[in-house]
Amino acid sequence: MLRLTSRVRRLALVPALLLAAACEEGAGVPGAVVVGKPAPAFAATPLEGGPASLQALRGTPVLLNVWATWCHPCRDEIPALEKLHREFSGAGLRVVGVSIDQGGQDAAIRGFLKDFNATYPVWLDPEGEITVTYATMGVPNTFLIGRDGTLLWKHVGPVKETDPALRALIQKELAAGR
Repeated sequence: MLRLTSRVRRLALVPALLLAAACEEGAGVPGAVVVGKPAPAFAATPLEGGPASLQALRGTPVLLNVWATWCHPCRDEIPALEKLHREFSGAGLRVVGVSIDQGGQDAAIRGFLKDFNATYPVWLDPEGEITVTYATMGVPNTFLIGRDGTLLWKHVGPVKETDPALRALIQKELAAGR
């Protein structure tokens, strides 16, 4: 029953999300996820167990990616996210994937990550709470969150590791922490 309630709640938000999408960067929409404003709080269970939250990562820049194993564009971007992870994790960037696959899919998610040689942490969100919290409409969606919790960048669709705007923001945020 909980799954149905969560899905019904997400469906009820569709009109509000469409309104937010129609407004430039969500201006004037209460609760909209807006670049330059604080990123919404989010917590989930990592694939490897234990608690995880954006609050616990405060002080570290986070590239938060919302995806699913059934999403074909997500398959295209996993190698790009892995490259960003390998390139910038030593300097302090945390790449975190949030899987919205249904519950009980842990083995399939692990297999998917292994197939794509992905080594960054993945959090599980089978109820899709992040889709409500971050007002996403489909996957993939990616958010760069600064060390102070400010949303610095958001992107709908597959991420490219060569994206000059993303790379500049990552480098600027990492340099600010030195």
